[in-house]
Amino acid sequence: MYDATTRDFPDHPHGALLDYLRPELHRRNILLDAAQVRALDRLQRLHDEFISFVRARRSLLRRWFDPPVPPRGIYLWGGVGRGKSFLMDAFSAAVPLRRKTRVHFHAFMKGVHEELRTLKGEEDPLAKLAARIARRYRLVCFDEFHVSDVADAMILGRLLTALFDSGVVFVMTSNYRPDDLYPDGLQRQKLLPTIELIKEWLDIVQVDGGTDYRLRELEYAACYYTAAPGAANAELAARFDRMRVGPDEDPKISIESRTLKAKKRAGSVIWFDFATLCEGPRSQIDYLELARRFAVVIVSDVPRLMPEMANAARRFTWLVDVLYDHRVKLLLSASVPVEELYREGPNSREFPRTVSRLIEMRTHEYMSLPHQAGETSAAPAMAA
Repeated sequence: MYDATTRDFPDHPHGALLDYLRPELHRRNILLDAAQVRALDRLQRLHDEFISFVRARRSLLRRWFDPPVPPRGIYLWGGVGRGKSFLMDAFSAAVPLRRKTRVHFHAFMKGVHEELRTLKGEEDPLAKLAARIARRYRLVCFDEFHVSDVADAMILGRLLTALFDSGVVFVMTSNYRPDDLYPDGLQRQKLLPTIELIKEWLDIVQVDGGTDYRLRELEYAACYYTAAPGAANAELAARFDRMRVGPDEDPKISIESRTLKAKKRAGSVIWFDFATLCEGPRSQIDYLELARRFAVVIVSDVPRLMPEMANAARRFTWLVDVLYDHRVKLLLSASVPVEELYREGPNSREFPRTVSRLIEMRTHEYMSLPHQAGETSAAPAMAA
């Protein structure tokens, strides 16, 4: 279930994390600030502790008479665009382990639910699942850790307890400090023991203040292009490369047991053609899933929407509404200016609201808002 996101690296010289970061820092014109340097120092220490831990485990005498204790994990938290995933990815790439995974937390929990279904009817399925995960991985790196569902909150406590007890080490990134997870959530008190568990087993490292590099990149140029398709796509490709964190990933994603193929995907940035998102049988559930999983969505080749494209226009409206509700940053390339996208056809009189939102989504005020990965007051899902 997690293999698709596993990064299995062979042994290599154990250089400092900065050696892995330096080319990317130069490419993106980034200077680490004090908070990022502190986070990098803590990750470097964990990297070194893992080397000592692995060497100690290779000693039979140590394993019998003085079993080595796994190092403490790390919880990196701070605002959007502060480089948390960037730093964690460098750590994940550099640490000399084969049994490791770097996975978006949403994808991990989806895999947990899938495997629990395969264990239905068995005694203590969560304990069995924890044992499976502990056999696969000694290090788990979670990107964008958050809780938006009471069922997940209840599962997490037992699962993390078993994994910590099994010696699995975690590095997590989150937009929230532990005490602020799942604010105002249903039955939030059930998450409180898990929050205390995180604070007990992980060092809490704040990566806040300083420059928001994702916002800087989004404000670098317009977020709506009306150039010829080739030129617009070239610009979008350049923007994608500057915003992504980590290497390209499999462009195919699964939503509600259906496969959706993007043009490109890396971390929390994803790029689709308009036809893929709006000209097929998509629903608001699809768009909600995208909005929860990705902080930046790029949509290319938006056509002038003619009356016979009313269904595509309606789906596009749903897409914009859902991304807006979740504060997702949206980049578009289109054949006409935004005001001319949908002038005639069913429900075209309602389209100015979509135009207004698209214009607002290009403002500094909107760009500064943090991504809302959890539930919002979005409308109930419909298919078209």
